[in-house]
Amino acid sequence: MPCINDNLNKVQQQIDEAAKSSGRATSDITLLAVSKTRSADELRLAYDCGQRHFGENYLQESLEKIDALSTLDELCWHFIGPIQSNKTRPIAESFHWVHSVDRLKIARRLSEQRPEHLPPLNICLQVNISREESKAGCLPEETAALVDEIAALPRIQLRGLMAIPKATDDPEEQRNAFHRMQQLFSDLQQKHPTLDTLSMGMSGDMAMAIAEGATIVRIGTAIFGPRDYSNKN
Repeated sequence: MPCINDNLNKVQQQIDEAAKSSGRATSDITLLAVSKTRSADELRLAYDCGQRHFGENYLQESLEKIDALSTLDELCWHFIGPIQSNKTRPIAESFHWVHSVDRLKIARRLSEQRPEHLPPLNICLQVNISREESKAGCLPEETAALVDEIAALPRIQLRGLMAIPKATDDPEEQRNAFHRMQQLFSDLQQKHPTLDTLSMGMSGDMAMAIAEGATIVRIGTAIFGPRDYSNKN
């Protein structure tokens, strides 16, 4: 098992350095540990090192971990994977955040199925900023209308946007995608000033995303090591 404590410290140092070089406060950036395919024991180790936010992609696997770690205080669970319509209820019942809402139908179902006794479910609208046919997310020109409709729904709180730009070896192209997301986010804030979250950036492009305004960075391999998908649910 990798040295999770050392890895978390290294990642946090990278966040600190990226924030400083961009003139931002480290406290404005949340480290989301992407824990798909990881065991509950690995997550417990990360928790013991101070990590509180965990991102999951696979529903059944995540529900088992949420149950196994239910006695831990202050855990915050983020669903970041694709959402099927018939899987919205357990997501609405078990998570604190959902980053991968990409259409009104999913947002409505999450709103209707969020239990009354829980706080509103935090939502990010996923944007297909690079217009990849194989990738989920609404198109940039569709975003404003969707934000208007989702923001009016009860039992959920629209917090901002999420994106996974096209993988590229061209730093300029990569930076440009993050910049377009930041501009879109800023434009939306003019009408919806409560929006405060821009979820973008992973292990290889985290510093660039932070420079363009990311408030949540999603880091997996740099914390937990290479993944083994053989037991994925």
